[in-house]
Amino acid sequence: MTTDEKEFFREATLRICSSLEIEKALWQSLMYIRDFMPAQQMSFHVYHRDLGIVETVAHATIDAGEAMSIKSPLSSKARKQVEIQRSIRVRVIDRLGDDPVTSPVAGRLGALDLSGVVMDLVLEKKLLGVLSVFNNGREKFNSDHVRLLSLLNEPCAVALTNSMRYRELMTLRDLLADDNRYLQDELRRMSGEEVVGTDFGLKGVMEMVRQVAPLDSPVLLLGETGTGKEVIAGAIHKSSPRKDGPFIKVNCGAIPETLMDSELFGYEKGAFTGAVVQQRGRIERAHGGTLFLDEIGELSAEAQVRLLRVLQEKEIDRVGGSYPIKVDIRIIAATHRDLEEMMALRKFRHDLYFRLRVFPIVIPPLRERKIDIPALVQHFILKKSREMKRLVVPSPTPDAIDRLMAYHWPGNVRELENVVERSLILNTGDRLFFNEIGARLMGKSPESRLPQSAETDKSMTLDEMVSRHIRRVLDRCGGRVEGDHGAARLLGVHPSTLRKRMAKLGIPFGRKAKIYRGS
Repeated sequence: MTTDEKEFFREATLRICSSLEIEKALWQSLMYIRDFMPAQQMSFHVYHRDLGIVETVAHATIDAGEAMSIKSPLSSKARKQVEIQRSIRVRVIDRLGDDPVTSPVAGRLGALDLSGVVMDLVLEKKLLGVLSVFNNGREKFNSDHVRLLSLLNEPCAVALTNSMRYRELMTLRDLLADDNRYLQDELRRMSGEEVVGTDFGLKGVMEMVRQVAPLDSPVLLLGETGTGKEVIAGAIHKSSPRKDGPFIKVNCGAIPETLMDSELFGYEKGAFTGAVVQQRGRIERAHGGTLFLDEIGELSAEAQVRLLRVLQEKEIDRVGGSYPIKVDIRIIAATHRDLEEMMALRKFRHDLYFRLRVFPIVIPPLRERKIDIPALVQHFILKKSREMKRLVVPSPTPDAIDRLMAYHWPGNVRELENVVERSLILNTGDRLFFNEIGARLMGKSPESRLPQSAETDKSMTLDEMVSRHIRRVLDRCGGRVEGDHGAARLLGVHPSTLRKRMAKLGIPFGRKAKIYRGS
């Protein structure tokens, strides 16, 4: 029986263009054309010339259609055949397993012993993809079947192109939604975090931040736990040309070693049991921005090797991936551990250490910059009061500030933040006494806490609290500003910085101080 080619073209075109979900359209087309030829399976493929692979993007059997992403590497012979022999647009292959181009693909689809028709999909002299039709294992394809399929070249090319663009838009939408959720979580967590002490205890650190921020050089932050390394890393990112890109934090000590590779580098669909979708790792999420590797000393030996490649080659391999992915990131690492000692014990790679230690910044502990404590306390009071939705923001008493200044702060800024939060919980009024830390210092029991006097209870501004503390330290040092026994050394600041602050607060020094003291 002679086939009406116009009718075939119309009906087949309606089906192949019926849906942007190409697997559905492919299945509907297969169910139609199998009445005209021994077609049992149909597939759409895309050739990636730069990688030398054929990606099967959709496959249909008589049962259903399925969207997929099966990548089949081609041999050099097969790549040459695809890229050079462009004269034959439609060809019949008696056994798919015997052809260098179709064999890798047919092997993944379980069709090595089948015959098929392979048609290049071309629009405006550009190869857009390939349509393959496999037989039922019994009947062969003939010239009439080839002629009918040739009629569908342009409709299939248009359908494949539209579908791939639609899929790309959906992928970008999902990536954007994923990034948005991730960054919103990070912003909620980091909201209110700012560098306190830029004019005093952290002045030297912030000067180094200003020097390195405009560059892409790796930065290594060193300091005790709780000194604020993450805040400094955030300040570097916000001051850099990458400030509009993502700031991705990785706590290397919090990720189990068995999950380290998949968390950092991501994985392909089917890479392991449970990998039902493709997942980008945190390094890939940081593309165009900054990757902050906290507790870098906790990285396993295998992860150190892979991170070294990221620093050297600027590329990663997903778990289960078959090709590298370029990444544009700036790496900031941080640790409280002695990496040089770890190198001596062969627990940290020398080459990775020197790659990371391009620009080291040492963050001083809180006990060495106690002059920042009043400002930090005020900052944490405001932050925690907002979080607790307190209508009245309390203020610390002067005695409370003295108590905080006398403490040695082994937990650094993080401990101070926790102390402020605990005091806000215990003191529901408009004054904070910090008696808990005082009792710990003086050996007093909680029962020995007494109400504060009216004079002590008097509200003071931040400048007044700082001024009072500087005056007290000056009295203890006999008015001396610099030297081994000077106030600057005790406060942990540079003498010139202390003098500027004293001038701003109206605290006399030098000859004025002698006149003020009556000498």
